[in-house]
Amino acid sequence: MSAQLEKKHYTLEEYFELDNQSEVRYEFYEGEVFAMAGTSKNHNIITDNIQSALKRVFRPKGCDVFSESVKLEAIKNAYYPYPDVMVSCDERDKEDEYVVAYPSVLVEVLSKSTAEYDKDFKLKKYKKIPSVQYYLIVSQYECSVELYSRTDNPELWLYQTYEKLTDTISFDRLGFTLAVSTIYESVRFSAIVSPFRVG
Repeated sequence: MSAQLEKKHYTLEEYFELDNQSEVRYEFYEGEVFAMAGTSKNHNIITDNIQSALKRVFRPKGCDVFSESVKLEAIKNAYYPYPDVMVSCDERDKEDEYVVAYPSVLVEVLSKSTAEYDKDFKLKKYKKIPSVQYYLIVSQYECSVELYSRTDNPELWLYQTYEKLTDTISFDRLGFTLAVSTIYESVRFSAIVSPFRVG
């Protein structure tokens, strides 16, 4: 999230009108509206790499893959963020022009300003969406990927980390794999100092 708008409270209808008519993307949470900040080159490259890889897997299955400019209905009438990448294989999502409500996969690429938000607040909200099977969190500053996977126990999620370009991420519940090297193809870390490392 970025700066909150001057107006203190928006109805859902006002938010949709604002967001659909503006060139700026806005997130909505319980009446508050936040303008989304721009992204870095690495953020853009990683998002594009993941979206392209997921399209190759899911488009032939009749699923849709969206990135950055499509809203997620995380909580009906209350919370509408913009995930960096989403996969939806639910026919109900084809009925709405602007919103995805039944995603299978959600991806966020961490930025300095959003890291805590993505790894805490969004994680809690995304895990409550019944259709979500995987939440992938990707660093743009170093080779570091985190995967939260739904299990048969609704209260238990599997957590895995990947820190090598040679690693392969398995999404067993949806029957595909994703190489970490694919995520970071064309990404350069050398000129970037990680905001998460001390010393």
